Amino acid sequence: MSVWVDSDEALAEVCARLHRLEAVALDTEFIRTETFFPKLALIQLSDGHTCWLIDVLSVSAYAPLKALLQESECVIILHACAEDLEVLQHALDIRPQRIFDTQLAASIVNTGFSMGYANLLETLTGVHLDKQETRSNWLARPLSAKQLNYASDDVRHLHSIYQFLSAKLHTLARQSWFDEDMREMRISVFARQELGGYHRRIKGGHRLSLVSLRALKRLCDWREQRARKVDKPRGHLIKDPVLLGLASCMPEDKKDLYAIEDFRTRDVARFGDEIIEQIALSLEDPMIPDLPQPLARTSTPMLKAMRQGLSEFAERESIPMQCLASKKELESIVRSLDVGCLEWPNRFLAGWRAQLVRPAIQRLIDEKGV
Repeated sequence: MSVWVDSDEALAEVCARLHRLEAVALDTEFIRTETFFPKLALIQLSDGHTCWLIDVLSVSAYAPLKALLQESECVIILHACAEDLEVLQHALDIRPQRIFDTQLAASIVNTGFSMGYANLLETLTGVHLDKQETRSNWLARPLSAKQLNYASDDVRHLHSIYQFLSAKLHTLARQSWFDEDMREMRISVFARQELGGYHRRIKGGHRLSLVSLRALKRLCDWREQRARKVDKPRGHLIKDPVLLGLASCMPEDKKDLYAIEDFRTRDVARFGDEIIEQIALSLEDPMIPDLPQPLARTSTPMLKAMRQGLSEFAERESIPMQCLASKKELESIVRSLDVGCLEWPNRFLAGWRAQLVRPAIQRLIDEKGV
């Protein structure tokens, strides 16, 4: 059964009912095509039997929901929770606490790595979902019958998935693994809200000089602030390759901006003075760390050996290899070996990876005589 919730009083009643439960399923529907921030359109809650669809266009008092998600003892069940957490934090200043991400849990118990909700549900239960409404207009009112059914389905089955995965985590003695990775995921999601750091994601940034890298960071931070202020996607203002070109050329005069490839004339007129100012200011900024360089060809055999060794380890331990270490982490280990000073990524300094995965990688390194 599904219930439409479109008043503050109705939401308060639902939250009071759910507050006493062990677990509550949660999902959101939002639109993020023409804006920097996601536009929340609907919140779905379920106790495993009834689904409540909260119309955020009609409800204004969210204190009961905030108390439920942040302060109660309920486990909050979500699937692939990153975007849901982001939209709830931005739109309603809500940060759910006791999260159980079914996608993460499925990876830990080797049911499937980074598996989508519909695929996971079908794998575990045989239930097939129609996902045709994924990109429909969730801000429209009234929602269609297909949209309402789709939204309900997104939380209707989460309890059964949660129960299966919780039992399997216990059977495999991997609950602590899951808890550790869940804490790390929450930290990572909310850290995305902080300014700074986007320059590390610009393709080709590693080729810049240290002076140009400071300019790239300042330009990225400037664009980030502007995009958030006007609520437009970063690329709608200035695209990444243009920022890279600006940092590489370090223009000193507005007229020089017309020579930057793909920098639109109207954007030169809009942003030119500010960009020249930001580049000039970057010369006074403190130095920042280099960006990682691509691995040398001579490092390829070591990287392949690590991947092969971890693949065999993953098969023995019945866990997806991708859960053990990311490509970026393995590359960082190899880079540190190249300069003769082994450094472990943060996830290998403590916790289950330090106890299980790090020794396996260390044995591979020792076998290679590095």
